[in-house]
Amino acid sequence: MIATGKWKTVFGALLLCGAAAAWAQDAAPAATAAAAEPTVSVEMFTTNNLWMMVATFLVFVMHLGFATVESGLTRAKNTVNILFKNTLIPAIGLLTYALVGFGLMYQGDWAIPGWLRLGGGVGTDAAGLTSAYNAGYTYWTDFLFQGMFAATAATIVSGAVAERVKLGSFLIFSTIYVAIGYPIAGSWVWGGGWLADLNFHDFAGSTLVHSVGGWGALAGALLLGPRLGKYVNGGIRPIMGHNMPMVVTGVFLLWLGWFGFNGGSVLSADAGAVSFVLVTTSLAAAAGIVTSMLTSWGIQKKPDLTMVLNGCLAGLVGITAGADCVSVPAAIAIGGIAGVLVVLAVMGFDKLKIDDPVGAISVHLVCGIWGTLAVGLFSSNPDFTLKTQALGVLAYGTFCFPLCLAIFAALKYTLGLRVSRAEEIGGLDVGEHGMEAYPDFQGFLTK
Repeated sequence: MIATGKWKTVFGALLLCGAAAAWAQDAAPAATAAAAEPTVSVEMFTTNNLWMMVATFLVFVMHLGFATVESGLTRAKNTVNILFKNTLIPAIGLLTYALVGFGLMYQGDWAIPGWLRLGGGVGTDAAGLTSAYNAGYTYWTDFLFQGMFAATAATIVSGAVAERVKLGSFLIFSTIYVAIGYPIAGSWVWGGGWLADLNFHDFAGSTLVHSVGGWGALAGALLLGPRLGKYVNGGIRPIMGHNMPMVVTGVFLLWLGWFGFNGGSVLSADAGAVSFVLVTTSLAAAAGIVTSMLTSWGIQKKPDLTMVLNGCLAGLVGITAGADCVSVPAAIAIGGIAGVLVVLAVMGFDKLKIDDPVGAISVHLVCGIWGTLAVGLFSSNPDFTLKTQALGVLAYGTFCFPLCLAIFAALKYTLGLRVSRAEEIGGLDVGEHGMEAYPDFQGFLTK
């Protein structure tokens, strides 16, 4: 087994490889600006671009939401570790997307149709070629908005593997998956690939972002195994999170961020389209809250706050694929069904002894699949069929899950994937970082 300290060298090498790939792209002949001059006024172009940037800021805030949700739902002794991972993930996501991801995901100088999108992009001058990129936003706005989505996919994995994964191994996984896996998968639809040709529809990423991250979360949880003491003598032992106010804050931050996640996916400031998407998004979240409350209260005999909070996220994930093309009543139905599914999924995975401390697999994978299929059931567009939506779900599962298993397995048998028993018991904060989130109350380092 490779010594633990060597993960830094491996991680650095991966970034250098990404940089080399980016330099190779820059060395290629510059792509010609094929897009026509914007068909809107300068004022409308500026308004469109401003809204896209505001949406980007809102998606960025979602990373704080993920950090607080994951921290609150796990134990105090692992808080620094959770916050550290959620600080690194946006940085890794943006850097890898700049180096290789953006070129892989979208059409460049050369491409294998429907698969890889390689080469430089259009409009890479300092001004963003505002007169030649498109009518909605600059090249640089496009990159930043899409880069935030890429980072989100890796963040989803973090919660499912919390409290037992080695920090270095997780960071290496995130780098590889965001740099290569996410953009290749994204190119099939948003890059104009083979699923786009079949009219597969995923407006803002129920599958392209959430289930892509969800498949990684499932693979990681399976290979890591459950936390110590989670499943004892054939039973399920609840391991409570340490800070519920933090979880509530995080969920509301995520709901706020979703206005940018879905609203920004209109790709313009079109007043009618944006306002409609924000309405369907909010109503689906509200429905998810209510139905998850009723479901968990009915099964557990007491209302469970964590289930209700995940119900909110489930509704948001569920509506993300079809927020632009389903009716308002349909959005409520989609969110409501997602709220039921997430409760049943959390309980189901526990029965299967798949330990997911924050419910990431249930929220992002299960409800991401549901939201994608719901487009075929509820969409007002006859071109979006259930058959094609199901094909897309199958294609992403067939690609993402084995890829994540392979990456995690390679790390498991080289650097190691799970911390030692002693480190898990003592907490990853002290073991991995040598610090505590609440030193006045914990005091492990002063003993």
